[in-house]
Amino acid sequence: MSRSFSTYLDLVRFIAAFLVYLYHSNMRLLVEDILPASNYGHSAVTVFFVLSGLVIAYATDTKEKTWPDYTSSRLSRVYSVVLPAILLTPLLDAVGRALYPALYGYPWDRFALRIAGCTLMLNEVWTVSITYFSNVPYWSIAFEFWYYVLFGLSMFLPRPMRLPAVLVCGLLIGPKLLLLLPVWWSGVVLYRWRWLQQRSLGFAWCLVLVSTVGIVGMHWLDLYAAWPGALEDTIGTKWFTNLTFARFFLADYLLGFLVFCNFAGMRIVAPTLEPLLKPLDKPVKAVAGYTFTLYLLHQPLFLFWTAVVRGDPKGHGFWMLVTVLTGLSVWAIGHVTEQKRQPLRRWLKARFQRLSDSLQRPAPGTAGV
Repeated sequence: MSRSFSTYLDLVRFIAAFLVYLYHSNMRLLVEDILPASNYGHSAVTVFFVLSGLVIAYATDTKEKTWPDYTSSRLSRVYSVVLPAILLTPLLDAVGRALYPALYGYPWDRFALRIAGCTLMLNEVWTVSITYFSNVPYWSIAFEFWYYVLFGLSMFLPRPMRLPAVLVCGLLIGPKLLLLLPVWWSGVVLYRWRWLQQRSLGFAWCLVLVSTVGIVGMHWLDLYAAWPGALEDTIGTKWFTNLTFARFFLADYLLGFLVFCNFAGMRIVAPTLEPLLKPLDKPVKAVAGYTFTLYLLHQPLFLFWTAVVRGDPKGHGFWMLVTVLTGLSVWAIGHVTEQKRQPLRRWLKARFQRLSDSLQRPAPGTAGV
């Protein structure tokens, strides 16, 4: 993966995270005007899924070649931010609710169930949908976590065990999570498909331009509203409701394909844009290092700061102040969590490596048999 393409992906990652923030912060108690580009929250999550599959395929091809490496890296990546989010969300909500109750139209009950279910990533299995208090974006973390598990099973188990293990895991998590798996897996295909990497520069530019027009066009046509409506008419309201965040899967498939084409083209095009991308490399990588914290904690944080500041939603000054305070909070939290996850990774790897060694060690009395 070229340095310029990596910079482009980091830029996309940060923009997607900020679009999710725009989507959730576009509330009339914070700002009366509808914010520009504030309706692309779910679309941004779809981009994250494709990007995640691509990055995981790259990591397992270049660095995480054993299951202790892979498992320790994935768990440290997830839980270095998830555990602080599990702790901070109800604390921030408790203060915010006391200061500004009208701001919070989110569940505030069944604490043990919500904490346990979300910590164990069981919040979106089958027809279950557990909202973690005000932290609505938490839903996608469970999806991505189980995609990590499925990918790991398919990569690191002995070959005869891979398919049965994947099938059992799929049965346990249910069809809702599996509906969006093709979007995530498209990133894996993108990394591994050598034919795509050998196309001409002209072909790559066509992919970039056509995919960009397609992404703009599908949102201009508002397919994220039209297609779910048609799906509800087809399968009925009950089944449609049970799909929760996977109910957009038809539009997600189209957007995922367009993002796939965009990334495939930019992988070839990016080196030719080196003069433009190189100056962005360090600042983009710096902010991209906090995107997971931004994604997972932005909603409880901006609600908390909205409740604390209690400004005037007319104009954009109140929104901008809350956004700055949220950004500073993300930096402070991410600096001691996401940016410090390596000690957790090393601790986990040591224990998984010890387990791996013990599983490979011959049983007593079998040596030389």
